[in-house]
Amino acid sequence: MLAPLCKIKLVMSDLVQPKIMSKHNHKKKYQDNFQRLTQKLDRKLYKNKDFVVVSNNCWGAEIYKRLGLAYNTPFVGLFIFAPDYIKLLEQFDSYINCELSFVKESKWSNATILYPIGLLNDIEIHFMHYKDNEEALSKWLRRVNRMKQIIDKDKYFFKICDRDFADSNILKQFHKLPYKNKISFGISDLDYKNHFKIEENEDHKTVPDGIKLYQFSYKYMDVLKWVNSGKVCINIYSKLKCYYKVV
Repeated sequence: MLAPLCKIKLVMSDLVQPKIMSKHNHKKKYQDNFQRLTQKLDRKLYKNKDFVVVSNNCWGAEIYKRLGLAYNTPFVGLFIFAPDYIKLLEQFDSYINCELSFVKESKWSNATILYPIGLLNDIEIHFMHYKDNEEALSKWLRRVNRMKQIIDKDKYFFKICDRDFADSNILKQFHKLPYKNKISFGISDLDYKNHFKIEENEDHKTVPDGIKLYQFSYKYMDVLKWVNSGKVCINIYSKLKCYYKVV
């Protein structure tokens, strides 16, 4: 009797499994189609190409990818520890014109680091998505030159989050900087208009990494409208893109 029962279970399993896979494949197909549709719509809606995103991690690079634009910023595929980042922003033009050199060890970590660590005077740039110093230097210089073509600082968009030693004092320093376009993200409240308290977090300590934070950001603000108009706002379209995970 056991053998027929086993055969029945196997047959039922074979019938159910394709249905589960079929539902998953349909959902993925709809999501991919919605992703392409919204991306195409975004590139028609948001036509401003002359903007610079300055971010402490990979968050800003995702904006250029979404809009299919060349990187007008060197802050791509890297991160900067918050104390260094705020120091960089306080003397942005001075630091950005410093020669980029490289070191083997970080003042911020005792761990062995395998990616290139750049140095702008005393500011560490952690090129975590680059294979070697040569690649990091080449792309840094090319993107810095592209950024310098945009002179008007009102076309610069500065972002910080509470990762990598960014405490409330650093976030407050950030909002006091003399730049028109500034936003910050953190897991705690901050009494500044363009600070966003993020529900999503890593172990209740900080917001997620740059790419994940970029995706969640659309739940709280229309990121693309911000870099196109300077307006910080939220709308249904932005929330839908976050909800369906198509950004």
